[in-house]
Amino acid sequence: MSDLRPQLNEGRYVFTTVAEGVPLGVAPVVTVAEPEGLTLVLTEDDAQTAGLAYDYVAAWITLLVNSTLEEVGLTAAFSAQLATAGISCNVVAGFHHDHLFVPHDRAAEAIALLEAIERG
Repeated sequence: MSDLRPQLNEGRYVFTTVAEGVPLGVAPVVTVAEPEGLTLVLTEDDAQTAGLAYDYVAAWITLLVNSTLEEVGLTAAFSAQLATAGISCNVVAGFHHDHLFVPHDRAAEAIALLEAIERG
């Protein structure tokens, strides 16, 4: 786990849900289809413009580590470190990278903890 290379993406991100379809003018960075509706992760600005309700404001961290979807233990390593510090972490695995959504006001602390994993 010495090569996580966490990168903080600019902006404030929120989780919201819609009954169906992505509203016009909204560019989600993540979508998840669930029986209850379509979950969207998008910028806070997009959510406000579209009038979408949300209550969790997150920072988006991308782990630039080269990993595979079959790798074992990567999520456990960083989530344990963040959990010990009391930082919630919502993880989305993309094809190329893992993406973490942590409380926006704790982003710098989360980055520091992830970098500490790199240093061993």
